[in-house]
Parts: sequence; C-alpha cells; structure tokens
Amino acid sequence: MPNDALTIHEAAETTGWSARMLRYIERAGLVEPQRSPSGYRLYGPAELQRLRTLRELLNAHGIGLQEVGFGLRLRRERELSDAVEAWFEAEPQRPQHVPAPDWLRFEQEKHSKLLAA
Repeated sequence: MPNDALTIHEAAETTGWSARMLRYIERAGLVEPQRSPSGYRLYGPAELQRLRTLRELLNAHGIGLQEVGFGLRLRRERELSDAVEAWFEAEPQRPQHVPAPDWLRFEQEKHSKLLAA
C-alpha cells in the first residue's frame, strides 16, 4: 500500500464519513478511490480532497448526496438531461380529445392507473 493512501476505515475516520457511506459515494460515481493489487480501496490526497469538497458542497447548498448523484447523471446521460429539460419547458395542455369539463377527471384517472402500475 502506498504511504500516501489510507484504507477505507482510515479514510472514514479522517473524513467523518462512515465506511458504508464511502462505499455508497463510490457506487454513485462521486469519488472513485484507487485499488490496491489485492482490491482494497485506497484513499489518497485527491480522494480526500474530493470528499472534503463534497461535504462542503452539501453543507453550502443544503443538498444531499442523491441530488449530487442526480446532477452527475444529468451530465453523463444526455437522454435523461433532455427529458428533464423538456419537462421544465413543457406547458400543461389539455388533450384535444378531452372536453374541458372532463380534464380533471381524465388526469385523476391517469394518476390512478400510474399508481396502480
């Protein structure tokens, strides 16, 4: 093991993240520790800095890891990014085949079917 790297348990003690949370952060693709020849996670100065600045980001903006993970997905998955952007831009519009007085019931039924699925 390199002298300038910590095991997952040492990194957990140093950063305040639990070992379990460090594994979650890795699975989310937010921090990718190096691996020893035997497969152990190794946290060097670069990974410790990423973990520190991740905590600072979360604290400064009052967000959670899931939100940062979703932001990463938006950057990596063009189709998802486009779909989210289209949703933000879309204006609610009554389907042409639904009379105005029936629009509320139509939407309620669609929600019921969606929840049943």
